[in-house]
Amino acid sequence: MTEHAVVISGAGPTGLMLAGELALAGIDVAIVERRPDQELFGTRAGGLSARTLEVFDQRGIADRFLEAGQIAQVTGFAVTRLDISDFPTRHNYGLALRQKHIERILAGWVGELAVPIYRGRDVTSFAEDEAGITIQLSDGAPLRARYLVGCDGGRSLVRKAAGIAFEGWDATTGNILAEVDMEEEPPLGVHRTALGIYAFGREDYEIRDGKVIFASEGPVGVMVPDGNPGAATEPDLDDLKQALIAAFGTDYGIHGLKWISRFTDMSRQAAAYRKGRVFLAGDAAHVHSPVGGQGLNTGVQDAVNLGWKLAQVVKGLSPDALLDTYHTERHPVAARVLRTTMAQVALLRTDDRTEALRDIVMELLGMDEPRKRIAAEMSGLAIRYDLGEGHPLLGRRMPDLDVATSDGPTRVFTLLHDAQPVLLNLGQPGTLDITPWSDSVKLVHARYDGPWELPALGPVSAPSAVLIRPDGYVAWVGDGTQDGLEDAMRTWFGRPA
Repeated sequence: MTEHAVVISGAGPTGLMLAGELALAGIDVAIVERRPDQELFGTRAGGLSARTLEVFDQRGIADRFLEAGQIAQVTGFAVTRLDISDFPTRHNYGLALRQKHIERILAGWVGELAVPIYRGRDVTSFAEDEAGITIQLSDGAPLRARYLVGCDGGRSLVRKAAGIAFEGWDATTGNILAEVDMEEEPPLGVHRTALGIYAFGREDYEIRDGKVIFASEGPVGVMVPDGNPGAATEPDLDDLKQALIAAFGTDYGIHGLKWISRFTDMSRQAAAYRKGRVFLAGDAAHVHSPVGGQGLNTGVQDAVNLGWKLAQVVKGLSPDALLDTYHTERHPVAARVLRTTMAQVALLRTDDRTEALRDIVMELLGMDEPRKRIAAEMSGLAIRYDLGEGHPLLGRRMPDLDVATSDGPTRVFTLLHDAQPVLLNLGQPGTLDITPWSDSVKLVHARYDGPWELPALGPVSAPSAVLIRPDGYVAWVGDGTQDGLEDAMRTWFGRPA
């Protein structure tokens, strides 16, 4: 029986990111993926948020995505664009990039890290015992692992087999997506009608001055309202034709259906992100409408939160209880995503009363403070894990500062490329002693004389030191003393050697 420390079900963005995180930490990880290759059909996620770009930057791979995508101010709430160009981050923008390219780039990175992928197979069942999990694959071959992570989508077999409840709200609205040929050129772009929102576009496009300019030739991507969001069957070309005729009086001569699917505003979240040796991440843990573009980004950030914690426990550095903090930290984040997404769906209705409400919301978001607050949330830059009272940095993302060290200038995110924790001492060298953890935590003496500023919060006082977890979040803030440092080290990085 083939054995691995961790098996991941699903090679989407969440599963790939988690595999990369574990591989960087030296953990024996493998992925099981039903697709024979990384090819992805249909329209999925369309971009990356500022925080996800920061996460990739922490691992030294952000440039791969930036080279493939288009930088733009894509952060928004319902139909309102929110400019984050004044935010204190190197990535004060979003990146327009289709999911198929995001997956391709992540798969390339994971391949460099030599992670095995069992392709063309599914996880069909598993059995947990005191020592690990035996996983049955669809080809009859078993795998053995210490932990299994379900990154296998909204219909997750891992979640269902583990008996984890998927609680939330049923669909109230739906849309049909398709790619077709058209004899007549449709009005490209998004159209609000009394019947709902319709959209036409093409695979290739450019963003110029904040506007999407589609290619003039090629198949057309179509989105139309779906009058039957609870349908159990797949839509067909006739459903698409009828929806177009109802709104525009023509179907534009659609033919040559390439693919067709539907999505709804069903919003559900796993009651537990962990059950024994089984974990859930990405869509397996939370599903919602794609409005706002937070699904893929939330999943990638799930993976970065879980990866280093699994690595610590597998290596025997931390107790099993560390893994419970994955649910504690990430469940509230996705719960908030569900709420903000449901609010956006409500604002997209096209009746007169909703139009009036949307006008008021747009007016409010035009003001500086509401814009910064909501934009920081939508871009992922406002996430704060509850690590107790203290400095505003505690529990928040560490800014990517330019610091001076004895080895020369560097960036904070460069220090995180190997996914190891960092104690950044900005005071006098020798004032902090972490000798018992010297094998697992990097102590870096540095100088930084610039301002400290956090998105939406603004300026904060300069700390004397910060303990940065591998996921880039601050676990301890120094005030000129070592008070609380050893407790933080034990909590996050285990007993001293």
